Amino acid sequence: MQKDNNISPSSSRGRSAPKALVLTGYGLNCDRETAHSFELAGAEAHRIHINQLLMGEEIGQSARLEDYQILAFIGGFSWGDDHGAGVLLATKLLYNIGEQILGFIEAGNLVIGICNGFQALVNLGLLPGLDGDYRSRRVALIGNDCGSFRDQWVNLKVEEDSVCVFTRGLKNLELPIRHGEGKFYAEKPVIGRLLEQNQVVLRYAGSEGNPAVGSFPENPNGSLEDIAGICDPTGRVFGLMPHPEAYNHWTNHPNWTRFKERFRRGGEPYPQEGYGIQIFRNAVEYFK
Repeated sequence: MQKDNNISPSSSRGRSAPKALVLTGYGLNCDRETAHSFELAGAEAHRIHINQLLMGEEIGQSARLEDYQILAFIGGFSWGDDHGAGVLLATKLLYNIGEQILGFIEAGNLVIGICNGFQALVNLGLLPGLDGDYRSRRVALIGNDCGSFRDQWVNLKVEEDSVCVFTRGLKNLELPIRHGEGKFYAEKPVIGRLLEQNQVVLRYAGSEGNPAVGSFPENPNGSLEDIAGICDPTGRVFGLMPHPEAYNHWTNHPNWTRFKERFRRGGEPYPQEGYGIQIFRNAVEYFK
């Protein structure tokens, strides 16, 4: 278990910077990229092992959820995805600090779940949160239709009418996915409500931003209605399968050398960050 909270020098920005708790441990593996992305966006990010929340006093490394404004459920393979992706992580949290997490949301704070984190959020019932119910599981992320793990970059259309705090001002994105259980599934009435209430945030799309309409590999997993991310009715709890933290610098993109040549020929300055950072910056701006 890691012992330091990775409080970087940039955390000395002042009290105006919101504090982000990046949950890690037991197979989760995107904590450094996620914390780095929050820091680039202007937050004070701490990487906190799950045991620091569940048994902090016993191990002498206590962490309190109420000291933070943003909670990040990150990507990886928590508990090796035994019994299904995100299931054991959700169960561990539900029966130990489930009420604390509900209180965290009720207090007006933000929650983001990325990939395995999204899977944990739906297993906890924190998404979709229909009718203010954050306890019932109404949607699922199941095995990819292709029958195998997918590691690729995808085009995403951002639903401009979405109530999501994290995607304000965004229209299109290109981000990587890497999952074996990413197919968004729910009963038709539930999906109908998500669409009606503008809780569908991201959809898989073609290279021009046109709907994927279920076609592979544009829709890499067979998600119904091409859904790649949803939020709760408040827009403050957001889950998505693509990894915005994995596009924190423009050179993360597999075609970055082509982009570099295009910038050079056009006499344009090279960008200093990847487009995924805007999702984290929107979270920081929310508290300003």
